[in-house]
Amino acid sequence: MEKRQIIEITAQADYPRLDSFLAGERPELSRSRIHKLIAGGLVTFGGRVLRPSRKVARGETFRVELPEPEPSSALPEELALDVLYEDEDIIAIAKPRGLVVHPSPGHPSGTVVNALLHRVGDLSGIGGVLRPGIVHRLDKDTSGVLLVAKNDAAHRSLQEKFKSREMEKVYLAVVLGNLSGEGVIDAPIGRHPADRKKMAVNAPRSRSALTRWKALIPLKGATLLEVVIETGRTHQIRVHLASTGHPVVGDPLYGGVKRAKGIADYEARRRLSSEKMQALHAWKLSFRHPSDGREITLTAPLPSELAALIRALGGEGWPLEDPKEAR
Repeated sequence: MEKRQIIEITAQADYPRLDSFLAGERPELSRSRIHKLIAGGLVTFGGRVLRPSRKVARGETFRVELPEPEPSSALPEELALDVLYEDEDIIAIAKPRGLVVHPSPGHPSGTVVNALLHRVGDLSGIGGVLRPGIVHRLDKDTSGVLLVAKNDAAHRSLQEKFKSREMEKVYLAVVLGNLSGEGVIDAPIGRHPADRKKMAVNAPRSRSALTRWKALIPLKGATLLEVVIETGRTHQIRVHLASTGHPVVGDPLYGGVKRAKGIADYEARRRLSSEKMQALHAWKLSFRHPSDGREITLTAPLPSELAALIRALGGEGWPLEDPKEAR
């Protein structure tokens, strides 16, 4: 007989759609996975089967049945991984720019998941198929710390920590323009109404998003920022910084290349206008271990190409020292 995990989820606010509500409450479940659960009658309220478009009211509690994960179609591949930390519950890597996290129609192989399946053999199955293990995601062109769960217990614990903001995620970003001091960007993010590849602030059906930034060093035509995100919306840092007029350097989707053409310094303008690297790096991740509760801080070394960009723009003394060990 098929084993099923039963979870109950209570809405803390009104939502226009059930599928959007579930996606927000259980980010480990993909949109397609949620739709399959609803279509299969595995999401109920008061014993009644529901539709994805059903409106959700504050205080309603929904019962969700999660069948055993299906076999993964991803195949193990022997790919190099820069491992920052590993034990029986978790593994963390320094993801390079250009590496996709998990297989998709456009990237069926050569991903982090394929490499991990070869190294670890099996990962958490909470995402809907066996062995995905991914606790959070980084964009293809964002480098840095990526944390992966090896078993379901660790996956659930880490997902809850992300959801309750018990994890601190610190990024480094080179942005166009000159900034000083520090600030907070508190603006909801949703799918861009005209361009489905993009996100936008204050878009229809936006969700709350909070980003804190601090200027570290001034550069020619740019600034190196330390960025801390307290929510994990799609493209959050890129969208928020672009909304202030200071997009991430090398980000073609949100103006990080086009706007560089207005910089007065010729060499800086030439370098920034031709920069093909998205200058965003997931620098540090701090969290409590899912099994023993000890505090862990993982630091991903600054990629050499990002360090070179910072130095070329006048940021002498970089990169920072880059400790690789958890402490």
